[in-house]
Amino acid sequence: MSNQSGHSHHSWVQPHNPANIKLKLLQKRPQEPMFYYFAYGSCMCPVDLKRSLGENTHPYVVGTGILKDYRLGFYVCSPTRNCGVLDIVKDAKANVKGVLYQLPWRLSECLDIREGVSQGLYCHEVVDIHCQNQVYKDVRTYTVVNKLAEEIAPNDWYFNVVLRGAITCGLPEEYCWHLFNHMYQLQQRHQDTQIVRSA
Repeated sequence: MSNQSGHSHHSWVQPHNPANIKLKLLQKRPQEPMFYYFAYGSCMCPVDLKRSLGENTHPYVVGTGILKDYRLGFYVCSPTRNCGVLDIVKDAKANVKGVLYQLPWRLSECLDIREGVSQGLYCHEVVDIHCQNQVYKDVRTYTVVNKLAEEIAPNDWYFNVVLRGAITCGLPEEYCWHLFNHMYQLQQRHQDTQIVRSA
């Protein structure tokens, strides 16, 4: 009945470090399927994104990213926000800055609902994103299906959400000013048009 009966080589006889046991259990737990998502509009704001996805998205932020050969534009009127909302358009002379997320796959459908995919508002676009000195392949972003010929101004609420997201997630100051100016000019143009129509 002594320890010398040939069983001493079994690891369960030896004392364990509780931290090591926890680490091994975590390593054995199956990894949740994930996907990369590039946000360039209101979804840059984790607070607004949480409203749609139902959970805090801060932990899923990879970092600020760059989408090359595209530019921003307000080429669709959102039926839910009742104003112009952001879109991306191919343009070899431009790039779009935004936020790269790595989201759990279980949030994919909620994101599609937010973007109006089933209504034909936006569709998936698979792109490469430059982030933290590397290129992420097969990243999902969204682009407007039926683009308007001219841009439509955002309302103040959307204006603020986009700008807050850009600043909160650390996009370059110059880019934030460019975004601010773009939205401001569209709003001014919209106001001028309204004045002419009411005259």
